[in-house]
Amino acid sequence: MEANFRWVLVTAIAPIAWGTTYFVTHRFLPPGYPLYGAVIRALPAGLLLLLISRKRPHGSWWWKSLVLGTLNMGAFFALVYLAAQLLPTGIASMIMATSPVAMMLTAWSLLSERPRSLHLAGAGIGIAGVCLMLFTGAAAVDTLGVLASVTAMVMSAVGYVLAKRWSTDADVLSSTSWQLIAGGVVLVPFAVAVEGPPPDLGGSAILGFGYVSVVATALAFAAWFAGLRHLPAGTVGLVGLLNPVTGVLLGTTIAGEVLTAQQFCGLMLTFLGILLGQPVVARLAAVVRTRRSPSDCLPS
Repeated sequence: MEANFRWVLVTAIAPIAWGTTYFVTHRFLPPGYPLYGAVIRALPAGLLLLLISRKRPHGSWWWKSLVLGTLNMGAFFALVYLAAQLLPTGIASMIMATSPVAMMLTAWSLLSERPRSLHLAGAGIGIAGVCLMLFTGAAAVDTLGVLASVTAMVMSAVGYVLAKRWSTDADVLSSTSWQLIAGGVVLVPFAVAVEGPPPDLGGSAILGFGYVSVVATALAFAAWFAGLRHLPAGTVGLVGLLNPVTGVLLGTTIAGEVLTAQQFCGLMLTFLGILLGQPVVARLAAVVRTRRSPSDCLPS
């Protein structure tokens, strides 16, 4: 139980770091360069982890890295970057909040991990909490931004489950570095062809990309894939709901936004949804079911 709790804490590093990405992208990174933004985010992070792990791909990991790098990093980063530029943070976060359900269904089909009732209940409550926390009804919705966000969510769900399925024969740092490098390399020719020369980066943009690449990518993805290796996909997906929670709390602490009663209720619901997906809750539920078993009531 203690080991599972530690892995939950490790996994939580990822969505907390990702929860700051929309804010940093919107405030500090140049608009109109989603492809270069993804390249600059992925390649330095991958090279940093490769420098630490010092292991090259082997065997099937050459093509697996290409597939996972495209799904989880390359195309995903570009779509998220585009969504962050086109959508209000709340709308983008609400769309991405549905990823736990997508991960559970994908894990069911690819890994035969049947969704637990507590995971499904947690997903429903958590998504409701995120919507309550972020929905104001006043934000304009860009269709292209919504499409980019939905596509990113679906692609990442498939990519994460495939990574969980394939990564038993490679350590986390190595497989993460290979994916990041592959995802960045795949995007380079598209960035040159579509966006032309790289953007001119000022001091704030360089610092922003440095943070996004090192903290919200290298560290975050290493923690995320470590969690996927040791925990059920449903549990990891629900921990991911900390992403929009971080965004809201960031707004209250940095941007000086006031936390409304509606947002507070949404936060509590989201935390409840995350809690329902944790292994300790599943064990407690199993104990309760065992104690209520009809066989316990039969005369000896």
